[in-house]
Amino acid sequence: MDLLNEFKPISGIATTRETAKTLQPLCQNIGATLWLPESLNSLEEGQFYKSDLKTHLAKIWKENKALIFCLAAGAVVRLISPLLADKKIDPAVIVIDPKGKFVISLCGGHIGGGDRLTKIVANLIGATPIITGIANSLNLPGIDVLGFPFGWKRGQGDWNRVAAVIAKLKTVQVVQEVGSTLWQENLPAKHPFYFGFVEDNKISISPQARVWISFTKRRFSPDSDLPKVQWHPRVLWVGIGCERGTSKQLIKQAIETVFDRNHLATEAIAGIATIDIKADELGILELSRDWQLPIITFTAAELAKIEVPTPSKVVSQEVGTPSVAEAAAILAAKNPLLVSKQIFKQEGEKGAVTVAIAVAEKEYLDRKGSLSLVGIGPGSLDQITPAAKTAITTADVVVGYSLYLDLVSSLFYPGQIIESSNITQERDRACRAIELAQWGLNVAVISSGDCGIYGMAGLVLEECRSQNWDGNNPKVEVFPGITAMQAAASRVGTPLMHDFCAISLSDLLTPWPVIAKRLEAAAIADFVTALYNPRSLKRTEQIKIARDTFLKHRDPNTPVAIVRSAYRLDEQIYLTTLEEMLEVPIDMLSTVIIGNSSTRNYANLMITPRGYFNVES
Repeated sequence: MDLLNEFKPISGIATTRETAKTLQPLCQNIGATLWLPESLNSLEEGQFYKSDLKTHLAKIWKENKALIFCLAAGAVVRLISPLLADKKIDPAVIVIDPKGKFVISLCGGHIGGGDRLTKIVANLIGATPIITGIANSLNLPGIDVLGFPFGWKRGQGDWNRVAAVIAKLKTVQVVQEVGSTLWQENLPAKHPFYFGFVEDNKISISPQARVWISFTKRRFSPDSDLPKVQWHPRVLWVGIGCERGTSKQLIKQAIETVFDRNHLATEAIAGIATIDIKADELGILELSRDWQLPIITFTAAELAKIEVPTPSKVVSQEVGTPSVAEAAAILAAKNPLLVSKQIFKQEGEKGAVTVAIAVAEKEYLDRKGSLSLVGIGPGSLDQITPAAKTAITTADVVVGYSLYLDLVSSLFYPGQIIESSNITQERDRACRAIELAQWGLNVAVISSGDCGIYGMAGLVLEECRSQNWDGNNPKVEVFPGITAMQAAASRVGTPLMHDFCAISLSDLLTPWPVIAKRLEAAAIADFVTALYNPRSLKRTEQIKIARDTFLKHRDPNTPVAIVRSAYRLDEQIYLTTLEEMLEVPIDMLSTVIIGNSSTRNYANLMITPRGYFNVES
């Protein structure tokens, strides 16, 4: 899956050999076009421009969603200033210094996604992100991009003045009538929002701005001192019935008339619903294309089962159901009607249209969701792969055990949805992640170590299979991490240099007789053995049984390493022996590595030879 698809196309721009070398690997990694002056065509790989950079930039400005300059920030400002038109359409612009130490979000930080892209690029090249927006410093989502993850459409309003009020942390009243409230649940403790209505004599709150989140189209007075904006979640399903050959113009006019009469926002339309025999109706197809709306169709039998306020015998005789528009709207929204059917004809226009509207409980997201199953390694940020960091930084939602989320919290961005749960709720996390991805969100599920080794990846895919997942929706990609076994081994030397295995002592998901059988087999076969989940508060005997099992087949002086919280601030490392290993503190954050018959301790390191020959005692 392409984690940076929302930012593409991207162009990188460098003007010297040094800056080209800084940008070249990045552009190759993220699939960006690298533009260089023709004078470098014998030295570097990329696309080359013959004109001066100012002229070339004017040519490619509108073709890109993002531009990455490796150039002095002042020079970039002078180059782009004549091209800036409107932050709603301008590309994001970020700047990397020639040494690749800093990445600056220069322009298009919110709507263009520049702030997020800056963090992603900084993670990829090991640089420091520089983000100067007030919302970012307050850890608040930008009010002008608040609804983008949920597919909301921006309505009218004074966005700049509302943003200014938020920046000053003055009270902003939010009236949210529909749409996801996940954004509310992920606000920082100190935020300026008040949710609900302000009633006289009951609440002494004086809002300095107002945010409406509704399917209603409100008309704001230009003379009002209170700045307001409105977001429109896509919750309205428009049921359409029409005569064969009805024009797009008449269907469009009918919908707009119904919406205007009922003070509804066309931006809140989720899609069009109709009977299946209208799937090829040209007027409906053209309108859905122009407005970029999905079309859902139902059979006459499905529609006939729905009780509607105004059934028609004539319609029933024509198409086999007493209702098309009303029944289709109800079925699509899975809710009762908001507006009963309205019939439209117009002199000079061919055909007739019937329009009905229903409100869905959940907004429509016009995109396919994804699941990124991410291993974060032992927990130190410098031990996480760049790809895993990118998966976390680009996700709409990050799901994980609270301790692991804390370890990677510096990768989060303001407004990102973070859902934490306890260590024993793995299956619940898997189901929740799949639910959000099926809705259309990009979800990262994190595990410590490698997500595919005693991690969340297996549970998520098992649950997908149980739900008859088609292998495509949602898209799934696994991002590996350094395993607990590898991290522990690296802290004590080279204990895994010969054949090894890993066994979890937790019997929550595996019957203990099976675990005991595997312990016996590993001990007999002389595997170097890593024990995961060795001891919990309630489960204390299993580690003793494991030790005794190995003592039956190994020398009591066999080296054993016990590493707790590898690479974290509270890391603890113990080198001991099989006989004395239980004298060392062991818990669920510990990994135990038992050497084979050739493993030796030397200079405070645990060394397993690559072969069994010439082993000194």
